[in-house]
Amino acid sequence: MVRSQTTDGAASPTIETFGAGDLCPRLPRSVQSIYLKPLRRQAQYGVPSCDLQLRSYNVRNVEFFADFALRAAYFLNLPASGPVPLPRITERWTVPRSNFVHKKSQENFERITFRRLIQIQDGHPETVEIWLAFLKKHAYYGVGMKANIWEYDKLGVGKAMDISLENLKHILEPKWAHFGRKRNLETPEKVMEMKAVPSDS
Repeated sequence: MVRSQTTDGAASPTIETFGAGDLCPRLPRSVQSIYLKPLRRQAQYGVPSCDLQLRSYNVRNVEFFADFALRAAYFLNLPASGPVPLPRITERWTVPRSNFVHKKSQENFERITFRRLIQIQDGHPETVEIWLAFLKKHAYYGVGMKANIWEYDKLGVGKAMDISLENLKHILEPKWAHFGRKRNLETPEKVMEMKAVPSDS
């Protein structure tokens, strides 16, 4: 491998060339990026779009998936910050090993939940949904996710909701009419027919 640099000592990028005698060639850029920190985009306005909380009993799993989520956010042009370590959740139980006279023989169990928070700012709602769907599709074992999503609408959204409610009433009224009844609505008519038929005795 031959390294070429400027002789005046100025800061310049190093150019690496590999000769025929090199046994280990340079890794591709896509593979090299795995060993580096994930790239991030800067938020312009700082408007919150989504808070993703990752939980796991294994710190390695939650750190790995947080790194994966940050890389996915970068390639979807989402400004992401984190992962922010949240306080651990520690749970302890004391269980008797046996019953009756062996009450003093007890066993203690402890479970620690590790949490990380990733915040998305200035993200489009559809892009955030795509990001969450991608993470859900490629979910890592032993890692749980909980997302809080903010959606913003223009002024006067209440009037639009009132109009949509009026339209829904016409659709729901026939269904609410049968609420609490069985699917077979002919049962009362059949009972009345049986009462109207005279008995043979």
